[in-house]
This record gives sequence, C-alpha cells and structure tokens, in this order.
Amino acid sequence: MSWFLLALQKYAVFGGRSRRREYWYFLLFYTLAFVALVLLDVGLGTYYVKADVGLFSGIYALAMVVPNLSAAARRLHDIGKSGWWQLIVIVPFIGVLVLIAFLIRDSQPITNQYGPSPKAAN
Repeated sequence: MSWFLLALQKYAVFGGRSRRREYWYFLLFYTLAFVALVLLDVGLGTYYVKADVGLFSGIYALAMVVPNLSAAARRLHDIGKSGWWQLIVIVPFIGVLVLIAFLIRDSQPITNQYGPSPKAAN
C-alpha cells in the first residue's frame, strides 16, 4: 500500500525514475480499488450498463488518469526510454505487448538521462 501512496504523492511528476515494484504495486492497488468501486456501483445501483460505467468507479478512473500516466512514464524512464513510449498502445495488439515488455524490464543500474537509479537509493 505504501507504494501506491508513494505514486499518488508524485501525482503529476513525469520526471525521474520509478522501480518496477513501485509501478506494479501502484497498478495492483489501483485495480483493486477500481474493482471495489465497480462492485459498490453495482450494489448501489449507480452502474449504468449501457454505457458500461459507474458513478464512483468512473470518477475514480478519471481522477487516476494523470497518476497512471506519470507512474508509467517514470517506469519507462527507469529503463532509459521516454515516457512518450506509452503511445505505442495505439498500435493494435502489438503495442500493448511492447509496452508491457518495457514495463517488466529490470532497471538500468547506472545513472541515465532521467536521473540516478532508484535501486541505488535503497
């Protein structure tokens, strides 16, 4: 949970680097919260089936767009790639696989153009 809160503290920080642990724990807790809010929407009757969106889960998803983008950008920086590589998801199917492959790669152990290795700090 601390990794999720750390990523939220860096709400719109697109510079620097993030370890794999920070990014994937952020994504895990984001997903768990989203699923819980979808269930809450269904339980309260605030889930609109035709639009496939709920009131609380929709607000949460919109609020988390910037943290998602910034966490992924910092993760890409950790492997020496620009945050703009997130746009590769525009390429059908292959783009998502390439982005996932980038996001699961290990950090560059040395200082790169985005800063020092976050692993060295721990």
